[in-house]
Amino acid sequence: MRKTAAKLLAVAAIATSVATVAGGTAVADPSGLPLAQDIVGVGSDTTQAVLNQFSTDYNAFLGAGSTLPRLYSWDATGTSPIVTKTGATTPFNRPNGSSAGISALDATTKTTVDFARSSRGPKNSTPTVPGDPTTDLFVAFAKDAVSVATTTTGSNAPTNLSKNDLINIYNCTYTNWNQIPGYTGAGGTIKAFLPQVGSGTRSFFLSALGLANGGACVLANPTVQENQGTDAVLNDPNAIVPYSAAHYIGQVYNGHSSGSDAAGALTIRSIDGIAPVDGTNSLAATFANTSFGRVVYNVVREANWNATDTQGTALRAIFGTNGWICKNSVAAADIKSYGFRTLPVGACGSTTHAI
Repeated sequence: MRKTAAKLLAVAAIATSVATVAGGTAVADPSGLPLAQDIVGVGSDTTQAVLNQFSTDYNAFLGAGSTLPRLYSWDATGTSPIVTKTGATTPFNRPNGSSAGISALDATTKTTVDFARSSRGPKNSTPTVPGDPTTDLFVAFAKDAVSVATTTTGSNAPTNLSKNDLINIYNCTYTNWNQIPGYTGAGGTIKAFLPQVGSGTRSFFLSALGLANGGACVLANPTVQENQGTDAVLNDPNAIVPYSAAHYIGQVYNGHSSGSDAAGALTIRSIDGIAPVDGTNSLAATFANTSFGRVVYNVVREANWNATDTQGTALRAIFGTNGWICKNSVAAADIKSYGFRTLPVGACGSTTHAI
């Protein structure tokens, strides 16, 4: 997805933890196989770009001669199956989304996956909505918000929708734009889309609306890859889809788009009269503080997090309250560049048990 700026030794030659790293452009998938001790993650599409940048910058921070564990992150989409690190001999299907990443974390050990990127928080376990084991810790690192996106020009949707409008659209009470109170446009049959199953954005958005799932008219539409406005089905005057405001800002205003990972024909819209992007092209604090604001996480196993071994120490040194992500100015700049808001001291690196 992005130009590689960190080079590992060729897989056949990996015998030590020495790697050649150059700061700057973010890495996508690791360019070589990470070592067994390295900290490796999978999961959310929403946070993969900023984690890719963290990987580049944290590894540069360590320096080429360091023998400490390095940080790597596998994208949500791409060739599959994958082998994540040295010693993880059994390939598995690439996890696409927060829940998929958490499931991969729970199904493996630190020999395969060390953390899962998650754009949703922990949730209850029910017969129809699998939860997260109570041995998982959700480690907070930034603030995002979810809006909705429609075509930039020619959309039949109003530029502002209320939360109640969105509830009625996604439960299929409103199936035409002209059913929205005060609507004065041409109307048209609403085509409401959701991201792929396993997407944290999908899970969070439906939860924010108080819906377990979309109505029949929504579920009849194909799912789309989250935060990719390049999908042709979304270039439709009647289309609407939830979209990470941070990811959109990174794509549109800060140059972090490539190939299909771009806003395409879409623009994110206001909800209840509150715009998700402020006058400085940053995530608006007022929008992030609504019910559509969310914290994003990296999920770890509690036992690994508390361990005094090399990997446990590295997990805390990267993700903890006094770790690199929460304390280093380069990490703070990365968070802002990719559209997110930094968390207050003490909130960044805080941990929450699965419910």
